[in-house]
Amino acid sequence: MRSNIRFLASIAFILFLSSCNKDFHPVGENLFTDEKLETITENFPAFTFQKKLKKVQTNGLPLAQLGRINHPVFGLAEASITAQLTITETPVFGNHEQEFEEDPNQTDPNLIPENETVKWVYLDIPFFTNQNDADNDGVIDSLDADPNDPQSNSDGDELTDIVETQAELNPLSSDSDGDGILDHNDDDNESYQSENKVYEIDSIYGNREATFNLKIYELTTFLNNLDPENNFETSQTYYSDQDYFEQGLFNATLFDETISLNFDEIRINYKEDDPDTPDIDETTQVETRLSPRIRVPLDVNFFQQNLIDKEGSSELETAADFQKALRGLIIRTDNFSDDLYMLLDMQNAAINVVYEHDDYLTKGTPDDLSDDDVETVEKELSISFNGIRINTLNNKLFDAAIQEQVISSNNNIPSERLYVKSGSLLGKVRLFGNEDPNDNELIEGFRSQTLLINQANLIFYIDPALASSKELLAQRLYLFDYNSGVPLSDYTNDTSISNFGTNTNKNIFGGLLEYDENNVPLRYKFNITNHISNIIRNDSINFDLGLVVNADISNLTPIKATTESEEELVYPLSATLNPLGAVLIGSHPEASIEDKKVRLELIYSSYKN
Repeated sequence: MRSNIRFLASIAFILFLSSCNKDFHPVGENLFTDEKLETITENFPAFTFQKKLKKVQTNGLPLAQLGRINHPVFGLAEASITAQLTITETPVFGNHEQEFEEDPNQTDPNLIPENETVKWVYLDIPFFTNQNDADNDGVIDSLDADPNDPQSNSDGDELTDIVETQAELNPLSSDSDGDGILDHNDDDNESYQSENKVYEIDSIYGNREATFNLKIYELTTFLNNLDPENNFETSQTYYSDQDYFEQGLFNATLFDETISLNFDEIRINYKEDDPDTPDIDETTQVETRLSPRIRVPLDVNFFQQNLIDKEGSSELETAADFQKALRGLIIRTDNFSDDLYMLLDMQNAAINVVYEHDDYLTKGTPDDLSDDDVETVEKELSISFNGIRINTLNNKLFDAAIQEQVISSNNNIPSERLYVKSGSLLGKVRLFGNEDPNDNELIEGFRSQTLLINQANLIFYIDPALASSKELLAQRLYLFDYNSGVPLSDYTNDTSISNFGTNTNKNIFGGLLEYDENNVPLRYKFNITNHISNIIRNDSINFDLGLVVNADISNLTPIKATTESEEELVYPLSATLNPLGAVLIGSHPEASIEDKKVRLELIYSSYKN
């Protein structure tokens, strides 16, 4: 009986160890069950070095940055956009190709000169928005009194959100049609259009009510897809320091006005009333709804001369011909009333050209010309930004202490602080030792022992002096192989998914901003158990780690970057997509914050006789 109890106890102990820790790595020789297990938590050195980028690749990004914002440490960040325009191949304006309109031998009465004339042109660049509605009650979560309860009442009237939505009323207004009668007493709300939408706007930093001068210019240099310096055999790379406006490579000004942002849904009514529906005035009804966006008119004459009037010419034969003729736009901002920095959805941006032309009408009697007529009709052409898009990113006036840290780090002197900022500043981290991390007594000492690595955490504390500045604080950092740009094995092995956005997936690997008990930003922590185990157990290389801001943990597309010391890096694309950053305590801080210096925390179990 006693032996059975011992056997069951042994099985239970083994199951307990298995269930408590999936990252349980034996190191050294085989372990024996008659040894005593002792769990130890110990901190080991991590050396930090400050790096600053000279330039980073910014073509091929999924978004575009535009605006200006000032940070007390990182200084002034400015962003502008250069983009190619793309059309469908050989566009036809009006009903007929230009060669048929101009054919002197044609006798078809339909083939009249169409006189295509541009009426207006709009540039549309959507904001990033969401309409997340967790309880499906018709109210987006950010405006919902209780985003998890469809019976909540967000407008405070006598009807719940879900009831108002189902009744095609406005759950955010107690008087949907604005006639002075509350919805629960109103028998006629037909004038309210339930298709109207409310959006939450993402990725706008600074003062959303700020005014600024928006300037749009014609680009005069051709953006080539292939690299001429490599015999046009590889793709051309465009970098953040390329400023075509400052180089004077612009011509016509297509827009130059002071604007402010509008975050409402754009609603465009029907232009004409339908005579077949006498009870409804269609000019009061919405024909088109557009998500919130920057929407400004462009120079009509420019597009008349450079697009419509060139119908049938060689410049419009292919999309490539068009890009050589009309080479693109430069989009810039200045004269801000306050800081404002925008992340814009350039993948869905477009220039929409509305033009009118003469149309020959046979009135349904093609053989009888006596009742034929000519009327003016309206058409629209959309020009996309699906060609090369480049962000020019300019960072200046930053704290002089950053450059001092860069210079010291280039001389292999570990840093007091570590400054990380998207697209400009990153850290290099060396574990266990500084001079030669792969010939290290600490590592060799571990390799000679019989122990189990339970968990390894690399922890970075935020500088307490800047912890209260939250708006521009990075919500996540990312750790990778500095030399190759390859993700760590702990990242690859982490398949965890979060319901709180794509940048919160892989929460086991970590790097997410953590707060203290007073809701003050505290630290970033990475679980690198597998990486440390490989170094000790498998004699893997103890390579340097790169530390950057991360905007999307699922998008680590490798791009090119160059540091101020001319190191060429494989850099994660997601480290270029916002103006955020963090100031961290490095490996060699002053004595007053010694307890917050970066550390490698190992939790391991050692067997003792």
